[in-house]
Amino acid sequence: MLQESNVNDNATSIEDQLQSLKSKHSQLDTELKKEQERPHPDDLAISRLKREKLAVKDQISRLSQN
Repeated sequence: MLQESNVNDNATSIEDQLQSLKSKHSQLDTELKKEQERPHPDDLAISRLKREKLAVKDQISRLSQN
């Protein structure tokens, strides 16, 4: 019974992490679009946001496979 509870807690924890990462990914996408729409976008900021967004996407992918 205790093991079943741990499995449920673990699944909930993973779902919470996935939801948090998806929210972060969406937030980064919004920031990226805002930066790209500026009259003089900062190329370094765009590169940083793209790298961070990709890293979050990779984390989502890894968690989804488990």
